[in-house]
Amino acid sequence: MANHIGVDMRDAILGLCAQGWSRRRIARELGVHRKTIKRQLELADKSQSVPNLAPGSDPPLEPESGTSESVPNLAPGSQRSGPPSKCEPFREVIIEKLDAGLSAKRTWQDLRDEYDFKGRYSSVKLFVRRLSEATPIPFRRIETEPGEEAQVDFGTGAPLLMPNGRRKRTHVFRIVLSCSRRGYSKAVARQTTDEFLGALEDAFWHFGGVPRVIVLDNLKAAVTKADWYDPELNPKILSFAQHYGCVFLPTKPRMPRHKGKVERGIGYVQDNALRGRKFKTLLAQNAFLHNWEANVADVRIHGTTRAQVKARFDELERPALLPLPSERFANFSEASRIVQRDGFIAVAQSFYSVPPEYVTHRVWVRWDSHLVRIFNKDFKLIRTHARSEPGGRKVNDADIHSKKRCVVERGADFLLKRSGLIGEHAGRWAEHVFKTRGVAAMRVMQGLSSLANRHTSAAIDSACRRAISHGAYRLKDVRALIDSTEEQTEFEFMQEHPIIRNPIEYGRVVRADLSDGTGRIVPMFDKRKEDR
Repeated sequence: MANHIGVDMRDAILGLCAQGWSRRRIARELGVHRKTIKRQLELADKSQSVPNLAPGSDPPLEPESGTSESVPNLAPGSQRSGPPSKCEPFREVIIEKLDAGLSAKRTWQDLRDEYDFKGRYSSVKLFVRRLSEATPIPFRRIETEPGEEAQVDFGTGAPLLMPNGRRKRTHVFRIVLSCSRRGYSKAVARQTTDEFLGALEDAFWHFGGVPRVIVLDNLKAAVTKADWYDPELNPKILSFAQHYGCVFLPTKPRMPRHKGKVERGIGYVQDNALRGRKFKTLLAQNAFLHNWEANVADVRIHGTTRAQVKARFDELERPALLPLPSERFANFSEASRIVQRDGFIAVAQSFYSVPPEYVTHRVWVRWDSHLVRIFNKDFKLIRTHARSEPGGRKVNDADIHSKKRCVVERGADFLLKRSGLIGEHAGRWAEHVFKTRGVAAMRVMQGLSSLANRHTSAAIDSACRRAISHGAYRLKDVRALIDSTEEQTEFEFMQEHPIIRNPIEYGRVVRADLSDGTGRIVPMFDKRKEDR
């Protein structure tokens, strides 16, 4: 389906084309697609053979199905083929209601109720559409207070002649202060974020101050996601704005007139300064631009302000600019990283630790020649490291998980205190081992503490007491004393058991053995005499 544009836009396309403008330039200035321009030129060629049509006018539209109304005239008294619209007698009423902010639907309802209008809603809607095309809203020229706004943009710079005879393309950065129209230009090799910020910072120091608002289009060096209501800016751009105290406001996508001052400024640099020129280096091109700004651009009488640019800047705008900071913006490199399973990220061939809760998560890293700063997804600083040499590894103690922290790493004082918690004798035993064996005693004290996983504190302390009395300060001696203590358990005599007979049974046996057969119990010594 073809794009439909307004009459004013179509006339602008045809007029600029008649002046010799290229389709690319027309598309850039008017914010329309080149295919739209091509289609309008083709329609203009066809319309020359259609009778009774003025140059630049639209061909008549077919009335909608089921209606007898024709397309309303663009202006009162204009001629069109076909019967007039039923809305024409109510033109003034419709215009009054539209000026009051009523919709086409509400306008049709009021015409039907108040004026006994017999036409359909489609007729009113088409009439309102044609009225809006015939009376376009004029553009509003925005003038700002001194020091309030600056507009920036990139354009094509003069080519560089390389030693091999080939030409290298360049880009020219341009910033224009909206009040005084004073500008600054710089040629760069690429439109990267660093090149953009470097040129913008040079402009601030050239002006001797900072404008409060920077208006720019949605160039990739500054805007990561274009959105008229809530654009996403490059984090480096946000840091730059915070450093200088200014604000970046991207324009609406494909709407170059929102920064018309710098759009014209780019054309002024290209036409007046760089057209037909070639340079051997960027340094030579920038030296030429600096001289051109001072001797041509700054001393001209601007067509809109009707004042000399530099004089207006010195009088009005320079005192209103924000003061420069004490130092320039500390340029840095930045990138996103995923925290590896070992809790480190790689930056410039070195490794830096990250808090354990961010393992396998993505973080944002900024680094310069001195520091490496790590941010979470909310851009909150979570860790700062000093730069390390390539192949080095920087570890913050807080980044080691408690379950991965060796007891020995906590030091001798921690191990001695832990041994003393077992018991008094265990603490004395550990202190003697540390004094006599030094660093090697760290593992011994760790082993003494690990005995608490299998034995009671009382048993360990008792074994340490006996070890001290015997002068035994080897861990194996303490283990042996604990085992021997646990084997020496006391047994209580049992009163009842299946193998223990009742005492009454023992009495019967004794009586049967000592009787003489008559039922009389014979004393033991008499029994022995009889046996002899």
